[in-house]
Amino acid sequence: MKKLTTWLLGVASLCTLATTAQENPKVDLRIEARGDLQNELIDGNVYAENTGFRGKQLNLRLNGNINDSWSYAYRQRMGKPNADASYFDAVDHINLTYTTGAWAFTGGKQTVAVGGYEYDRAPIDFYFGSEYWYNMACYQWGVGATYTMGNDALKLQLTQSPFRNQEQIEFPYGFVTTYPDIFSYNLMWSGSHGWIDILHSVNMVEYQPGKYVNFIALGHQFNMGDFHLQLDWMNRADMENFNFWDFSVMADLSWAANDKINVFGKFSYDENGSNDADYCVLPGTELTRVGAGFEYFPIEGSRDIRFHGGYSYAWGTNGNPGGTVCDAQSFLTLGVTWKMSILKR
Repeated sequence: MKKLTTWLLGVASLCTLATTAQENPKVDLRIEARGDLQNELIDGNVYAENTGFRGKQLNLRLNGNINDSWSYAYRQRMGKPNADASYFDAVDHINLTYTTGAWAFTGGKQTVAVGGYEYDRAPIDFYFGSEYWYNMACYQWGVGATYTMGNDALKLQLTQSPFRNQEQIEFPYGFVTTYPDIFSYNLMWSGSHGWIDILHSVNMVEYQPGKYVNFIALGHQFNMGDFHLQLDWMNRADMENFNFWDFSVMADLSWAANDKINVFGKFSYDENGSNDADYCVLPGTELTRVGAGFEYFPIEGSRDIRFHGGYSYAWGTNGNPGGTVCDAQSFLTLGVTWKMSILKR
């Protein structure tokens, strides 16, 4: 009861903040929710923990401008944190941005600037994907500067490392070590040029103090009328033992049949031959996943309600015993997402 009261007071406070901002050029306060009916089989056996009706996402979002220079963003996933979690662990974004001319400076919790279109997709819009996506802690505290040149933007960012709370077993005594004060150095280029959009990045991610894994992420979206092909390549290399045998490839082909129906097919491949510095896709992994699905928006001219369905099948070896994608795994999901606008102007 105490937790529920806290949430309600928080929502009421945000409503008051938005309502009193009479001179804001833009304020958007809303709640997003998604529920699914799903079925997962592993080697023909029902995986009960991921089968049945599931509440997938419940988000509280607030975006707005204080004036022409200052803006803010807040997204809270209203899930149940574990006993050791900080309040901010359920916060995806809470940041403040100052814009002057072509420059924008952002501070707070934000998405780590890594390229690729699968990586860039919000959890509420994600149905199934690569093993890499499920294990990347992409929301971290940090600062960033973005310079925009026409249809292109270059972002330089310093954040906490996505691996900062990764548990590591230290031998010979077998105790667990975490490194909360390690960092990620990120440089990302985003651009839009007619038939092609780009999300490229180079990242130096600290996985232990003074030790780095290098990400090279090349994301492309090819726009061909009603068809869109998203193609990502992600290489991860230990800077002490550089190689090209730790990578992921993701492809998503979608067709907007009309304003209400979108159909898609998806492919992903994850491999890590021997890179112990990669905590997203562990050594010994070689996984392939294919799937297809649809989205249906029943209200003309609105995307506030979305029905979806999807099926995928995966095979191969996962070096992570607790990994999400498994050999001989089939996954079926049917669900609905809806957005409840509290204030928008």
